[in-house]
Amino acid sequence: MPKILIVDDDYLIRNLLKQILEPFEEKGVKLFVADNGVIAIDKVKSENPDIVFLDVMMPKMNGFEVCNILKNDLEMKNIYIIMLTAKGQELDKQKAIDMGADFYITKPFNINEIIRKVSEVLRINLS
Repeated sequence: MPKILIVDDDYLIRNLLKQILEPFEEKGVKLFVADNGVIAIDKVKSENPDIVFLDVMMPKMNGFEVCNILKNDLEMKNIYIIMLTAKGQELDKQKAIDMGADFYITKPFNINEIIRKVSEVLRINLS
């Protein structure tokens, strides 16, 4: 069963992403959420998601640190990490890629881009 973890300290963003991704639940995808980086790492270890949507600016541990720990320290190269952030500068995008992020989306994000990327990674066609 494919799994997606949504990591964002903003309750509204977490809920919006859950609503956007609801059609995937109907195809058997399980959704999980975390509101900070520390919880995110625990969830990844316990649930082994296929995709992680990861905010950058969060309390306790930022998204860059989480990405680095998952991809490099824990060597979880099979997890597809999508950075989802308001930090739209090229320097931030390059830092995310250097840490191991697979894709980078800036807020406000395009709903169709989210759906298209999840469909592509999980190979699930919603139509």
